[in-house]
Amino acid sequence: MAEKKLTLLLDFHSGLPIYTQIVNQIQSQLANGILKPGDQLPTVRALASELRVNFNTVARAYRILDEARIISTQQGRGTYITEIPPPEVTEKLRRESLSELTGRFIGEAFRLGFSEREVSQMVRDSLKSWKEAKNVKDEE
Repeated sequence: MAEKKLTLLLDFHSGLPIYTQIVNQIQSQLANGILKPGDQLPTVRALASELRVNFNTVARAYRILDEARIISTQQGRGTYITEIPPPEVTEKLRRESLSELTGRFIGEAFRLGFSEREVSQMVRDSLKSWKEAKNVKDEE
């Protein structure tokens, strides 16, 4: 199978590590059917060059995906999307991503001087606004 053109959009200002963004986007593209089992991904070097990131950043993302059995790297052949991983593996990766994102958010909020109460209230308010906006969109 030919190498799949992988389109990743990285946000270097998000606070979310680049390797995590790569992992999340590959997982998302697999879940949405953009990537399919058997698709070949770019080499670590080629993807690092295309994204203009350090080789080790892409290697770390691929290692995480490999450990989760989402991809398989075969020496001399390339890196391929494997069969859909078991739900518990996908759920573990989702929770790790959420934990990292939440920790970064809380750390930044405290660094800016917000109290635990203020952070909790902001999260509640934001969730409420998000749900209301989602409900309006679903009704359209």
